[in-house]
Amino acid sequence: MASTRWEPAQYARFADHRGRPFHDLLSRVASPSPSLVVDLGCGNGPLTLGLADRWPGARIVGVDHSSEMLSAARELDTEGRVEWVEADQAEWDPTSLGERPDVIVTNAALQWVPGHLPLLAGFVDALADGGWFAMQVPGNFQAPSHRLMREVAAAHPRAAELSPALARADAVAEPGTYLQLLTAAGAGVDVWETTYAQVLDPAGEQEDPVLEWVTGTGLRPVLELLTDEAERAQFLDVYRERLRAAYPRTPAGVIFPFRRIFAVAHKAGA
Repeated sequence: MASTRWEPAQYARFADHRGRPFHDLLSRVASPSPSLVVDLGCGNGPLTLGLADRWPGARIVGVDHSSEMLSAARELDTEGRVEWVEADQAEWDPTSLGERPDVIVTNAALQWVPGHLPLLAGFVDALADGGWFAMQVPGNFQAPSHRLMREVAAAHPRAAELSPALARADAVAEPGTYLQLLTAAGAGVDVWETTYAQVLDPAGEQEDPVLEWVTGTGLRPVLELLTDEAERAQFLDVYRERLRAAYPRTPAGVIFPFRRIFAVAHKAGA
């Protein structure tokens, strides 16, 4: 996974929209009283703490590669209910926990792991008998927000650095691919997709809400590379105008459709 620096406060600005897919995903996980629950790619922590609320008797482990996000998570976890572990998802070893997880959740994280498909069978294999693996990834890499980002990067003087740093259009697979891979791993599988008609900034308080959204996620590699103020402004001025045209303000607010792909795998019991 790329060593992108994250800004937890910016990411949290749209917490309700970012959290809804997590709750929709967990609604399909029917583990009554797990002993060990892992949130792989836990980010800044509030959703992981929600796992501790749902399963108060479980050992909860949050894994993330970002020290900035984990620092925010530890500050939020004032009662020390979660074990926070810094590790790359692609290299994380489930056996390091000392017991098999009953639930592994990864929410909006695997898209940052190039070639993540071969990891899925290992996650299922790592589960305890009767365990659950639940994943959600954004399926919007062909949407204007990302397509325009790639186009502006390709036309920028530093295109040779910017373009490879951005998420590719094929950063995630189609739902059927996840279904086949998890089924082949020996699990019972439920796969679906949802396009949320997200309404950003209904009160009209932000000038560019879609730009604010991507600044907390997909645009991070660009902002990290373009540290020179003039270079950054050159990129953002063009990108901002194209986003405004692609996502015009309506009387309801700025409508930002967002497709997400979900998969839940249930491993057979002993």
